[in-house]
Amino acid sequence: MSRNALETIVLGIDYGTDSCRAVLIDAKDGREVASAVAPYPRWAEGRYCDPARNRFRQHPLDYTESLAAVMDALAAAAGVEAMAAVKGVAIDTTGSTPCAVDASGVPLSLSPEFADDPDAMFILWKDHCAVDEAAAINREAKAWGGEDYTKYEGGIYSSEWFWAKVMRVFAANPKVGKAAYSFVEHCDWMPALLCGSQAVATLKRSRCAMGHKAMWHAAFGGYPSDAFLARLNPELPRIRKTLGSETWTSDRACGTLSREWAEKLHLPEGIPVAVGAYDAHMGAAGGGVREGVLVKVMGTSTCDMTVSPPPKGDERLVRGICGQVDGSIIPAMLAYEAGQSAFGDVYAWFKRLLSWPLAAVLPGARGADEATKARLAAEISDGMMAALEKEAAALDLDESSVLALDWLNGRRTPDANQLLTGAIAGLTLGTTAPMLYRALIEGTAFGARAIVERFKKEGVRIDRIVAIGGVAKKSPLVMQIVADVLGMPIDIASGDQPVALGAAMFAAVVAGIYPSVPEAQRRMLSPMERTVEPNLERAERYGARYRKYLALGTFIEKELS
Repeated sequence: MSRNALETIVLGIDYGTDSCRAVLIDAKDGREVASAVAPYPRWAEGRYCDPARNRFRQHPLDYTESLAAVMDALAAAAGVEAMAAVKGVAIDTTGSTPCAVDASGVPLSLSPEFADDPDAMFILWKDHCAVDEAAAINREAKAWGGEDYTKYEGGIYSSEWFWAKVMRVFAANPKVGKAAYSFVEHCDWMPALLCGSQAVATLKRSRCAMGHKAMWHAAFGGYPSDAFLARLNPELPRIRKTLGSETWTSDRACGTLSREWAEKLHLPEGIPVAVGAYDAHMGAAGGGVREGVLVKVMGTSTCDMTVSPPPKGDERLVRGICGQVDGSIIPAMLAYEAGQSAFGDVYAWFKRLLSWPLAAVLPGARGADEATKARLAAEISDGMMAALEKEAAALDLDESSVLALDWLNGRRTPDANQLLTGAIAGLTLGTTAPMLYRALIEGTAFGARAIVERFKKEGVRIDRIVAIGGVAKKSPLVMQIVADVLGMPIDIASGDQPVALGAAMFAAVVAGIYPSVPEAQRRMLSPMERTVEPNLERAERYGARYRKYLALGTFIEKELS
């Protein structure tokens, strides 16, 4: 590697739902130098989770152990010289993923007393245990007679978010609640940990996390008032006092890498570490978000994000989205976030459903040895989705009357309601697995259309769509159906790690390589891999099916929820 290249190496670390990724990027042109991925060991075993109760928790050791593993692998791939040349680091994580901590900022689950207590761990974004608490927040916000603190959150607070989860811990586990000095988002804990500054008193809370999920807003002077929070739970004002009143954008440094973590991660001591943010938000930067461009991060769930210049007058309130926050994606730009609580997870559920006999019946089958049975199970499981995709793609649009709702993990937007469930209508004795699979794809596409239509109805400009994430890269059928349903072209971003690339852009800014995130985007963005053009004839026909989707959704929400 040339000396010039070594002058502009930065590191992006991306904590997804299942694994940690690390990517070395040459900030000069956005070229990937090396990358590595490491899974979360406890999460992979399903520990501390109860899907039937919508409980999804992750142990902090999963985060630190996977980070050590991924950085060992990265160092092996990149070499000592490249690692020693890193100029800055930025970290993104899933969110809202808060955890109860002591005054030193240490998660309670790292103490012997709470080592195996799920309520003392990070509460993952997809955990919906706090639906009652979210409902209480929404009722009180409209009825208490003071400021409606949900108005910059789309007007509806979700069980996926910070305060609802804090309330749930206090209600469900008073022992953890009493021991908790504060609660910290994963995206804030990791940078602080690496800088040796995780103490709550000095912690830099991210604008991204606190603005979108904790009702922080400059117009409120920070967080909701003690008077409001006390009406929800008398312990909340105590927690609020630990949050401070300021938040930071991710073009600012959280601090510098400590000696301890520099040695563990094979990095130079003292390099700047950016304030953290959510994976989707840094992914939006890595996808080229700007005014008029909606970036869809498409994985287990989706996040749909765009930005606009701050208003000259009163801020326009967009109903039913995950919030609008100044500077949470691109500093000095107003960021809008929406999304679906399940997207790839819908297809994964269907695969698990079809795969049930492989685990329940095949092991007991006669006539084959255990090795043969295991091989058959693996082959069927591995080939199932490809076969379904092929057969579903061959179906004519009107060949099946099956219609599906995408609310298998509740509805994030528009108009959050995590109590909602999925539904399938139009089944007949002639319905096949490919028909049902295509209906599920169409349902997720209709959910995506509902988001775009809400943005446009509320006056947010959407001229272009960019898709990033695993689903966008791996499933041509899904992307074609989404394009057809939206009636818009979709650009698929190139590169295997667009979210980590976005994190690297922020690392380049805190390292002083670029003065701003837009300038980093201009130099580091990858070209688009391809564009999925909509079939306009199918787009028109999908309009009628979309109206049926809305009608089915209304019936489920009004009559069966």
